[in-house]
Amino acid sequence: MSTLTEPTAEAETASGYRAARTLPLRVELVRQLKRRRTLVMFGILAALPFVLVIAFAIGGTPGERNGQVTLMDTATASGANFAAVNLFVSAGFLLVIPVALFCGDTVASEAGWSSLRYLLAAPVPRARLLWSKLVVGLGLSLAAMVLLPVIALAVGTAAYGWGPLQIPTGGSLDSGTAAQRLLVVVAYIFLSQLVTAGLAFWLSTKTDAPLGAVGGAVGLTIVGNVLDAVTALGHWRDFLPAHWQFAWADAVQPHPEWSGMIQGTAISITYALVLFALAFRGFARKDVVS
Repeated sequence: MSTLTEPTAEAETASGYRAARTLPLRVELVRQLKRRRTLVMFGILAALPFVLVIAFAIGGTPGERNGQVTLMDTATASGANFAAVNLFVSAGFLLVIPVALFCGDTVASEAGWSSLRYLLAAPVPRARLLWSKLVVGLGLSLAAMVLLPVIALAVGTAAYGWGPLQIPTGGSLDSGTAAQRLLVVVAYIFLSQLVTAGLAFWLSTKTDAPLGAVGGAVGLTIVGNVLDAVTALGHWRDFLPAHWQFAWADAVQPHPEWSGMIQGTAISITYALVLFALAFRGFARKDVVS
């Protein structure tokens, strides 16, 4: 069985050949943007704010329960509150799916289409191929996370008006400060999802089945959430990325607390770097026949 290897020395010195110019990011980005799963995923995220507005219109304005006011209860206070609620209801699971999809489907789909070996024979260096696909996958994931609050802010402002972000525990943030804090929240959610991205990308280099890579990443993320709910683990839960996934709530307070977000970011990036390194190392030695 033959193994596709890196371009030969002759290819490296061939006239006009530059390894860094193979599979440009813009080419990979256009390819991924044209795929139906990308359009469907963006469509679902863009539709969520409209679904919530309709739900509030049918079910009535949220109100406090048992004397306690939650972020959900302030959803209709302003467009900023509505955007924050959209992030709150989607950060735990819905936003995991586009990250797993865009990072897990990218290499495995090429193998499933039997086009991966032709890309490498172009010749595209393996590291270059992975780098292009990883950057585009992460870029699309970030775009998905930005799209949701932007649409939610626009829809919420149209439905409930522009105003300060009302904090459930008391007080409020003016519109300018609220917008800045929401940007911090989106950035943190993206960084916290790097673990899922790393899992999906690593699995994508291990299998020819895109569904296996995407489903495996989502499944392992769910397992992490389940383990975090096991209080018997005590301080061991601090090493689980899921333990810090809602630390961003500390950013939407009159006096933000950053320690939880810093710990969550450090843990997420550490796990992600290990998983990305495993993906590059394993793919460099993989016998590609698909």
